[in-house]
Amino acid sequence: MRRHFNIAFFGSSLVSAYWNGAATYYRGIIRALHERGHRVTFYEPDVYDRQAHRDMADPPWAKVIVYEPEDVHAALDSATAADVIVKASGVGVHDELLEREVLSLRGPRTTVVFWDVDAPATLERIANTPTDPFLELIPRYDLVLTYGGGAPVVSEYRSRGARECVPIYNALDPQTHHPVAPDARFAGVLGFLGNRLPDREARVREFFFEPARRHPEATFVLGGSGWGTDAAAPPNVQLIGHVSSNDHNAFNCTARAVININRDSMARVGFSPPTRVFEAAGAGACLLTDAWEGIELFLEPGQEVLVARDGAEVAEHVARLDESIARRMGQQALRRIVAHHTYARRALEVEATLEATAPQEAAA
Repeated sequence: MRRHFNIAFFGSSLVSAYWNGAATYYRGIIRALHERGHRVTFYEPDVYDRQAHRDMADPPWAKVIVYEPEDVHAALDSATAADVIVKASGVGVHDELLEREVLSLRGPRTTVVFWDVDAPATLERIANTPTDPFLELIPRYDLVLTYGGGAPVVSEYRSRGARECVPIYNALDPQTHHPVAPDARFAGVLGFLGNRLPDREARVREFFFEPARRHPEATFVLGGSGWGTDAAAPPNVQLIGHVSSNDHNAFNCTARAVININRDSMARVGFSPPTRVFEAAGAGACLLTDAWEGIELFLEPGQEVLVARDGAEVAEHVARLDESIARRMGQQALRRIVAHHTYARRALEVEATLEATAPQEAAA
């Protein structure tokens, strides 16, 4: 008989995508788990002004508890009745404390999971910091789930003592991301949506600013927090700032094409398609991406996605891409993603993994 889990989930934010790139991932996974009969309580700290920039109300498919950072122990205490307790990476405050303290909640009927939404960066950090306190905690978790990373991440986590490591990739929630009418605010030949981060900035300059310089007659649209006048953007790059998740479909459906640019660590490891790949494909957008190992597991290069090894190749794709080609590639990508890469499918993987990991007393 299939079991329904009561899950306590400590993450950055479910209700705000502000400086929180994992929001779409959390929402897709948790809603799909709810539809499978599981109950999720999401604990998120009130930090970084996220609550002032909410882009959704508390959803019917999860209970959201927003706690003040100084009340973190009370939040942990309220999670003790859960069957599964998840500590996600990158909560943003008290991460080390949470990673340590959730383990004290393990019991004969309780599974404790570390869910790494930035596994390549986490593994790079601990490799460079032998005294990192997380190193000695890895073997104590019942399970490590990751946002992606494929075999390299699984192998590295196991070498660090993880009992089990399973990638749960990003995917599409068709109820949230789908084709809509274009919006003139986002008009251009190529769009990129991503916050300005230290390990992304150099790649944005290479894969977005350089093509813009090669096509000074065309408009390029850059959305995301942190990009300002000091971003060294060419004059034909329109800087539009934070784009609400409510506008992501319109952003993806308006420009002739949109581009995915991975962060350094994810590009090196590969097998880590970010949320924007599935958001764009779900909206029927023509997608370009920087080259990374494993792309063909999700979309077929040349047919469903255009792949570029550097800014010059991005510029070449832009030069050749007309509306009819872009429309055809977008539709092919949409069909592939809807058929094979939805959060409903990912929820089945999470469920099966939790059932296999659950203590025998709980599974009986």
